[in-house]
Order: sequence, then C-alpha cells, then structure tokens
Amino acid sequence: MATQTPIRLTIETLTREAFAPFGDVIEASDAVQHFPINDGNTERYHDLAHIDPGADGHAIMSIFRGQPRKLPFAITLMERHPKASQAFIPLSGQPYLVVVADPATTPTADDLRVFLCSANQGVNYAAGVWHHPLLALNTVSDFLIIDRAGPGDNCDVVQMEAASVIPAVPVMG
Repeated sequence: MATQTPIRLTIETLTREAFAPFGDVIEASDAVQHFPINDGNTERYHDLAHIDPGADGHAIMSIFRGQPRKLPFAITLMERHPKASQAFIPLSGQPYLVVVADPATTPTADDLRVFLCSANQGVNYAAGVWHHPLLALNTVSDFLIIDRAGPGDNCDVVQMEAASVIPAVPVMG
C-alpha cells in the first residue's frame, strides 16, 4: 500500500470575518460594541460570544492547561460538541492555533482551516463545529473554558482518513 503525501495546511490570521462560519472571535477591539462603565474607569466590550449551553445544559467555567505543540504538527483527529458551544480564552499571554472544519459533514484534510490566534484573542466554537483539541504554542498555556455540563454525550471524535500537517512557521510571541 502506497503512503499518501500529507496535505500541507495553510495558517491564516484569525479575524471575525474568516472565523464567522465556525463561531465567534472573543477580543476587545473597536469592531465590537463597547462603552465606558464604572464612572468611566472601565471600558466594557459587550456581548462578545453566543454562549449556548444547549437544551438541558448549563454553562460552566474551567481552566485547561495545554502543553505546547511542536510544529510541524500532524492533524490526526477532530472533535465536536453537538449540544453546545465551547469558548477558549487564553490566560497565559501566548499565541495558539485553532483548526476547524464545517459542521455539516465529517471533516477531511481538504476541509480543514488553521487560524493563528494572538494572545489577546479567544474563540467560541458554535455547537457542532469540528475542531482540533487545544493547540498551545511556545510554552505551557492556560485557557479559561466556558462550555456545557448536562445530560447526554456532548463530544464526537473522528480520526482523519488522510494526513495533514501544520507547517513549522515563525510564530508571534
């Protein structure tokens, strides 16, 4: 049996527009509704993500501590949470990667999109969006996670049929 050459994935910069089919970008920027509060001492960046705990679920907050991934990195599996959204907010001041695919079909290597997230950008995966588990870079990194607790199985995992690789690239610090 011949070995298939891995597909080399392209890393995109994370923007609201590019990520919109998969969920929300969570960041304080002039592109979102914001206004002063607390007698003008604080700027509130308002309603940044649609947190969806799903039917019969409730929102929970956790901290995930991710070990850094070494690039190049092979994507061998994807997961999704069909009942609810899942938000990742970086706490360690480090960039990270997200890999996503359309929720409508089982992902293939051709469907994958890779985004480089800066240290001040979080993501909220919409319910059912395929994504790779946490991809911390550079150092051990903590993330605040807002997701669902409740009845029923809320994690589907699929092994990728064809190999795909995130190339080694200079990564922002």
